[in-house]
Amino acid sequence: MSNPENTRRAFLKEVLAAPCISSSAVISNLFRSGSISPPQLTPSGCICDVGGIKIGHFTDPRRPTGCTVILAEAGATAGVDVRGGAPGTRETDLLNPMNTVEKVHAILLAGGSAFGLEAASGVMQYLEEKGIGYETRVAKVPIVPAAILFDLELGDSRIRPDKHAGYQACKNARPNSCEEGNVGAGAGATVGKLFGLERAMKSGIGTASIKAGDMVVGALVAVNAAGDVIDPQKGRLLAGARGSDGRTLLNSMEQIRQGKLSLVKLSRENTTIGVVATNAAFSKSQLNKIAQMAHDGLARSINPVHTPVDGDTLFALSLATSEGTLPSAPLPNLIQMGSLAADTVASAVCRAVLTSRGLPGIPSHYDLFGSEQRG
Repeated sequence: MSNPENTRRAFLKEVLAAPCISSSAVISNLFRSGSISPPQLTPSGCICDVGGIKIGHFTDPRRPTGCTVILAEAGATAGVDVRGGAPGTRETDLLNPMNTVEKVHAILLAGGSAFGLEAASGVMQYLEEKGIGYETRVAKVPIVPAAILFDLELGDSRIRPDKHAGYQACKNARPNSCEEGNVGAGAGATVGKLFGLERAMKSGIGTASIKAGDMVVGALVAVNAAGDVIDPQKGRLLAGARGSDGRTLLNSMEQIRQGKLSLVKLSRENTTIGVVATNAAFSKSQLNKIAQMAHDGLARSINPVHTPVDGDTLFALSLATSEGTLPSAPLPNLIQMGSLAADTVASAVCRAVLTSRGLPGIPSHYDLFGSEQRG
């Protein structure tokens, strides 16, 4: 039986030797093969621990891209907070507390840049077929806010999530789905791109949860950041821009302090997108605040973050059952939930890079550091 460490080293040699995104064929072949599995990490919980939701991924076999759906078929009260200068979103205005609609029926996260927003139409089709949606006099209209990330540089940019992809993600949705890494919206995610994609590392999608008494908060995050990813517990870089040897982490902030950021090499298309969810009852206004506080988790685990070339977007969901408008929770509960949401998001970000595997010219944390899981 082959030694897993020898297999990893052989794969790393192949990844580092390949020119970055050398060809669509190379990317597609390696992406299909799943040449090496990431390490088995200690579980950190899953957004499905909240209950009342299903998670489904569609991962395109032709190149690294896909979409992820969070189904809340019974309806969920929702909020959102959009940061950074390059967002791509759909139906986020509905989540403004001043606006009428109280419940959403799904959230979609997708690759493919703005093209990927089309996948939300597939989610709407799936929900309409099941008779789920906002009641109007003539039809039930499914409410599906969405956010996208840019992954068009990996392989053939004409391949991106579409209506079929969104529909298939819904068909794949399960109540206990905790897949991470190179799946769904995380399939083409990369990090550390302030010095060009050729210096980047592979990322993916990660999930985590925290329980505090009867309260549960979970997060699911697709990490496609311009900045580096840091383990906030140890203060160590997990993934980010690499040096000329392809193995050493540059530390993007240190380079910025030295004035070495180059507009010529700077990747302008990034974005980290995700969802936090809880079983506790919060009003629409409070969920917008929770989404805002959850961004602190990105700030703890990604540096720099919320830049003009990132479109970071986080949704917040309450799965507490209610026929109408959820009441406001007491202030201490709101503070507790927002604080826990930030910690959960930070954990999910770390999981996204720790569970991913590399592509030609774009190694993952595991490729470079192996079983030394946290730097």
